[in-house]
Amino acid sequence: MPQTAALARVSPYLLLTATILFWALNWITGRALRDDVPSYSLAFWRWVSASLLLLPFAWPHLVRGWPAMRRSWRIMLALGVLGTTFCNLASYTGLKYTTAVSGSILNSFVPVIIIAISWAFLGQRLRASQWAGVAISLAGVLSIVGRGDPMVILSLSLNVGDLWIFASMLLWALYTVCLRWRPPDLHPLALLGANAIVGVAAMLPVYLWSLAQGLHITWTAGAVAGLAYVGVFPSVVGYIFWNNAVARVGPNKAGMFMHLMPVFASLLAIAFLGERLHLFHVAGMAMILGGIWLTSRTDNPEAVAGMEN
Repeated sequence: MPQTAALARVSPYLLLTATILFWALNWITGRALRDDVPSYSLAFWRWVSASLLLLPFAWPHLVRGWPAMRRSWRIMLALGVLGTTFCNLASYTGLKYTTAVSGSILNSFVPVIIIAISWAFLGQRLRASQWAGVAISLAGVLSIVGRGDPMVILSLSLNVGDLWIFASMLLWALYTVCLRWRPPDLHPLALLGANAIVGVAAMLPVYLWSLAQGLHITWTAGAVAGLAYVGVFPSVVGYIFWNNAVARVGPNKAGMFMHLMPVFASLLAIAFLGERLHLFHVAGMAMILGGIWLTSRTDNPEAVAGMEN
């Protein structure tokens, strides 16, 4: 997608901030629509809308990249299913049962999961400071999941929504790690377009099953606005802004802006959903971000910029 002269005149840091705001609002929208839009429907129609908007721009790149994608069909299938289908279904399902504050803060743990997967399966070596970062971040996650009470963890009285969010984090981390095996020189729009198409195709049976179970959308003005929002801003506009800014400031600087997402999402959830920020949220966020700072002192920008959106 070509950079327009108008977009090139906008500060890349403003574009990054707007992108994080769009992605933070995705968490708010998912939580706000929990009673009117089933999670399967929200995930499905988000990516149907995004696919229709993206295809006019992505089609030339999809055509040029088709031979490479066909040769690497297994990894392309895995990327679409992990990053679009299962990840979105898990996160939106989680938001039916847990707060947007908890979900967005927990999601900031993703860079640590990426590093842990790279160590376990790819042989990436970790320094002592990075191991300390993993431990500190994990303590922050347990603080939030346990609501500040160790007995919640010990008794396994966990919020099912937090478990769904953790599943979505693991799926997104796997997706991010698998990106290293994507076809070389594949245009980003071809990758996103292919992910969207594969994701929608894989979600279709689940969506049809949900309809057969009587899980239908309650059509309200809020539901229409929410569905339109998730299909346009976090999925398409945010992507355009993000890539424009990354091309101008680099992935490392851009990745640091991801740490604003739990902050934005928490403030928005308090303002618009009436949620409360508890001490265990603050403590958990501090530990997770501190751990990320320790673990991301590496040459791998994927670990910094790997949060789900």
